[in-house]
Amino acid sequence: MEVKVEESKEIVKLVCNALEEKKAEDVKVIDIRNLSVVADYFIVANGSNQNQLLAMQDEVDKVLYTHGIHAKQIEGNRSSTWILMDYEDVIVHLFSKEDRLFYNLEKIWQDGIVMSPEEL
Repeated sequence: MEVKVEESKEIVKLVCNALEEKKAEDVKVIDIRNLSVVADYFIVANGSNQNQLLAMQDEVDKVLYTHGIHAKQIEGNRSSTWILMDYEDVIVHLFSKEDRLFYNLEKIWQDGIVMSPEEL
């Protein structure tokens, strides 16, 4: 599934809306188009517990599935505190608060453009 930039932005908006629906905390979008061939955007968010992380994952997957967008791969399970959802040009990272601080993707990808969903 080759996704054009505008399509990637639309996917990001769908993901952010789905995460907002499930009360995700501190949702950030990192534009990495000029830094990596891995993806165009990372979306990073955290939840307060594993049930919320699973609800966030389910909502993102459901919303994108209804738009004909299918995950290439999803890493993590019911006991995970980091769930990675790969939609090719958009990669979603769902963390517990502790794991988000530990892995600190925003710092690792600090050369990318970090924005809130409203800034898209």
